[in-house]
Amino acid sequence: MKRLFVILSFVAGTIVFNSCGPSRYTVTEQPVAPVYERPVSPGAEYVWVDGDWRWSGGKYVYSNGYWERPRANRTWTTGTWVQTNKGYYWRKGTWK
Repeated sequence: MKRLFVILSFVAGTIVFNSCGPSRYTVTEQPVAPVYERPVSPGAEYVWVDGDWRWSGGKYVYSNGYWERPRANRTWTTGTWVQTNKGYYWRKGTWK
């Protein structure tokens, strides 16, 4: 019984700890994406995955796009800035 209590306490603590962090980072202004030249496609079967923003060091940092083979029965949906009453946050691109 004591072992079960310890395990359940650990699980509950982990859930609470993980849920305390921010689910998204909001900024007052959208950062401007850098301009760069898209590299040549490695082949006809590749699709371009647009650049993406990630949170690092207290700010959004841009990662350049890249060529990738499409995933089975999915298409790439580009990420976008979403405006809220607190500012903007980045909704990452995804395969749908």
